[in-house]
Amino acid sequence: MTSASPAGSLADSAGGADLLELSDVSVEFNGSVRAVRSVSYAIARGEVLAVVGESGSGKTVTAMSLLGLLPSNAAVTGRALLDGRDLYAMTPDELRGVRGYEVGMIFQEPMSALNPVFTVGYQIVEALRAHQRLSSSDAKRRAIELLDLVGIPLPAERFRAYPHELSGGQLQRIVIAMAVANDPKLLIADEPTTALDVTVQAEILELLRDLKSRLNTSILLITHDMGVVADLADRVVVMYDGQVVEQGTVTEIFGSPRQDYTRQLLGSVISLGSAATEGVERALAAAVVVRDDHLAVTEHPATTSVPDVPATAPVLSISDMSVVYGGRFRSISVRAADHVCLHIEPGEVLGLVGESGSGKSTVAKVVTGLLTPTLGAVTIGGVDITSVRGRAAKALRRRIGLVFQDPLSSLNPRATVGDSVAEPIRLHNTFRGSEVDKRVAALLESVQLSASLRNRYPHELSGGQRQRVCIARALALDPELLVADEPTSALDVSVQARVLDLFRSLQDELGFACLFISHDLAVIEQLAGRVAVMHRGHVVEQGPTKAVLSSPVHPYTQRLLAAAPVADPAEQRRRREAWRKLD
Repeated sequence: MTSASPAGSLADSAGGADLLELSDVSVEFNGSVRAVRSVSYAIARGEVLAVVGESGSGKTVTAMSLLGLLPSNAAVTGRALLDGRDLYAMTPDELRGVRGYEVGMIFQEPMSALNPVFTVGYQIVEALRAHQRLSSSDAKRRAIELLDLVGIPLPAERFRAYPHELSGGQLQRIVIAMAVANDPKLLIADEPTTALDVTVQAEILELLRDLKSRLNTSILLITHDMGVVADLADRVVVMYDGQVVEQGTVTEIFGSPRQDYTRQLLGSVISLGSAATEGVERALAAAVVVRDDHLAVTEHPATTSVPDVPATAPVLSISDMSVVYGGRFRSISVRAADHVCLHIEPGEVLGLVGESGSGKSTVAKVVTGLLTPTLGAVTIGGVDITSVRGRAAKALRRRIGLVFQDPLSSLNPRATVGDSVAEPIRLHNTFRGSEVDKRVAALLESVQLSASLRNRYPHELSGGQRQRVCIARALALDPELLVADEPTSALDVSVQARVLDLFRSLQDELGFACLFISHDLAVIEQLAGRVAVMHRGHVVEQGPTKAVLSSPVHPYTQRLLAAAPVADPAEQRRRREAWRKLD
């Protein structure tokens, strides 16, 4: 595949106003692996250029090469002109002067980008004084101004906070504050919203849009989220297998893509359907004014009639359950879950949505026995999980499968794929001897993986393959209930679509009940028959998925719907305005 619009033509049309121009950039590792091949594109001043593609397409490697952040076994050729100066020809000292001063970097995972032993204020001051001659008091004053600029509440107090004391959205804002501390000409944002909830993501995108407007900063946005691209980007570069296959304006790429790969990429995007769009429109038209602390549960009636069959006990029943973390040293205790009531019928998928800190994962920990509730009852198949011990507790755990968000960290890096899948089988003695190997092979094939992969280690598989291994392990004991905690949030759109198709087919075939936790309402719309919305530890709204999405009553649900990005620039502009009004 070839690029539809070479960088030269873009530079000509911009009248030579490009801030950054890449020409024929290639990157090789160990002299044999070509991760990037003849990449050319340009970024104009004040422009947002999005680079999209699957993992391994060369997006991040290209961006890291600009700042000399690749490992020593990488060889870079080509040119990268920043205001006419070739970044690749700079000495290490010259490049250090560019990093953080002329070019800022926003990393994907803010917790790993920040030093946990220093306060956030100290780290911003360090970024300032590395490039500017400022006194301690002036640097501190500027750091507090930056915290205020990126929307951190009580900036003077947060200046003294450590990273672990802040939320994910606040940490991302801190990283952005450090990146813009020296008023850079260019911001490189590498997946800046991947791990964030839709409401926090909308706030971060609004912040980047505001910074671009106020500082006239160019932004190189690296992402696999096409909704984010539609929301923020001016132009788009599509990469595949280390090459640029297509580039153009955001309207051209989304409206009339020329390459098959681009069409496949856009076709894999999971967006909210018409029901959710109607829900946002109705919320705006009604101008519902409800206090955000009005937390009574809104129950939507079933949209279809229920056949006259004998009632069966729910697979999972949560009644009036609360989890309270006691404060230390007279600090205030925290209610992570407050009088939660949920149920899941046999063969049903219940979607649990809400932002970070809403209590979703707390509910999952209680259900899987990793956390004991402070109050209330939790039963699985009629058995109270808090009252069983010993063999009875072990037998109950066999009935629950668990799929974690990050497949790489949830698999033992020293165990082969086959050993990881076989571990629950051996632990519960469900099969023995050669039967274990046969069961592992069958499980791998059920998740569309070849049994020949059983001897590989997690790092030898792709992200989608690792998540399939985790699903196979969760299904090893034929559970009645599967708890899936954000299982697709870290995956590329095409991989995410394949994993969701697999999940649907397995659920149809095996008939397990599922508690599917996600902040992605589009995923919930596709998978779940019912949905429950959590906010500040409470379930504020629940009912059939279509009813909740088409007629949201609680203002928090309305904001969630308006904040969810869609891969359509025109529709996304409308949703952005709706979110601003509701927010």
